[in-house]
Amino acid sequence: MRWGTYFAVLSAVLSVGLALGVSMPLVSLRLEGWGYGSFAIGVMASMPAIGVLAGAGLASRLAARFGTPGLMRLCLWGGALSIALLALLPSYAVWLLLRLWIGMVLTIVFILGESWINQLVVEQWRGRLVALYGSSYALSQLCGPLLLGALGTDHDYGFWTGAGLLVVSPLLLLGRTGAPSTESCRVTFVDLGRFCRRLPVIAWAIALFAAFEAMILTLLPVYCLQQGFSAEVALYMVSTVVVGDALLQLPIGALADRMSRRTLFFGCALALMLSSLAIPLLIDTQGIWPLWVIFGASAGGLFTLSLVLIGERYRDDALVRANAHVAQLWGIGCLIGPVLAGAGSQWVSGHALPLLMALGAFGLVLLARRPQALELPA
Repeated sequence: MRWGTYFAVLSAVLSVGLALGVSMPLVSLRLEGWGYGSFAIGVMASMPAIGVLAGAGLASRLAARFGTPGLMRLCLWGGALSIALLALLPSYAVWLLLRLWIGMVLTIVFILGESWINQLVVEQWRGRLVALYGSSYALSQLCGPLLLGALGTDHDYGFWTGAGLLVVSPLLLLGRTGAPSTESCRVTFVDLGRFCRRLPVIAWAIALFAAFEAMILTLLPVYCLQQGFSAEVALYMVSTVVVGDALLQLPIGALADRMSRRTLFFGCALALMLSSLAIPLLIDTQGIWPLWVIFGASAGGLFTLSLVLIGERYRDDALVRANAHVAQLWGIGCLIGPVLAGAGSQWVSGHALPLLMALGAFGLVLLARRPQALELPA
């Protein structure tokens, strides 16, 4: 196994997590300071999802043309430019377009990076190495809000830090090999429909985790502010959720190599549902801090297990296309989740965010209970 390449690809993807973690909450807090409501912030949070859908359809075709390493470098630099322009052009309308572009180019990085990692790892280590990817990415997002808290939200330092990371990280991919081969084809929504019919539980879990991640980085700071916490405490709460996601992925990955993945998957879905329901009850108590950890860990476990199940079956172009479907589902989750939570928070209930997650997890629990729910058909 090419360990150097594994860690180089991992580091490049981690730079994306850190860049998004330091810039996305700043966007939401800046809009809150400008007087925008939860719905407008939710619309802003959903814009990258449209870019995700566009990027997912183009990833395989562009990778066949430029090569996986070359295309990843171009997209990382494109993301750096977009984040820099957030600082230079402080306008709601312009930010909508920039967030769309960020979603498109960085989605291609995720598709190719996850495919490259899943192609490299050996089967007996798949659960742990894919979990290390998920855990490290979550840690990079954790460091983002913490770094933003240290830099402060009154200036644009968060944007410039994110842009700088994405300028440097493509250099790590120079000379790396072992990337999956791809064919020039476009992944359509018809293909996505077939994927969802074949793997409905995995499809639901990926979309749900995408909604979770989009809402945590964008709407959770606003939710915490609305519950009476300061901006600093709100950022620490976001970081605590990501701590849970990060720290428990490696144990989950190790368990995935040793026990029934269906049982583990069902347990994560149930834990996500129960922890989501408990958030409104414990938000004003010290119990909210360990609850944030469980909330993040259970959601992250679902995504890690989904990638493990996909990686054990697909290779080369089929693996890239499967991860393109993951990105499409990610885009759908990111698009629907923040808009529904933002609208619900403004017009239905101040606790719409955790209640929406509980509802999605309940649907996943029902799907995962079916016999052979996680078996992959030929």
